[in-house]
Amino acid sequence: MTDKKIAEYETYLNEVLREDLKIVLSQRENFAQEVLELEQLKTVIERLQEAELTKETLKTRVDLGCNFYVQANVTDTKYIFIKAGLGIFVQFTLEEATKFIDKRIEFLDKKIKRTLKQSSEINAHIQLILQGLRELQNLNYTADPPRREIL
Repeated sequence: MTDKKIAEYETYLNEVLREDLKIVLSQRENFAQEVLELEQLKTVIERLQEAELTKETLKTRVDLGCNFYVQANVTDTKYIFIKAGLGIFVQFTLEEATKFIDKRIEFLDKKIKRTLKQSSEINAHIQLILQGLRELQNLNYTADPPRREIL
């Protein structure tokens, strides 16, 4: 009976908890990557606003896909299109875009905090299952190895 329970706990640990942890960590990484991209976009917008003050045209490189770039000259930098989600792009003025980016970053930060909480809960469950397995298998495990005095 004990061997069956041990196998069930090990299966639950490996197939459910560790997979859930991978998913949550992947989500957190995606949210962090999106925050990084939004911060870079905000920097570009600030540079566009500086270019607007001097009435210069903006010279840039545009990625056509598969790392193929072309030179582009942007003469009107009053508006920018930002991906709002679900493949939808919204046209903003530079000031509106900055406000949108700030709110989006705030929203993503909340999601990152939620995934951190979820990952810590999953880690706690993993530790609980591991402790239960140690007890079922009658293993004496200590987190810190015994210390020896050096003379």
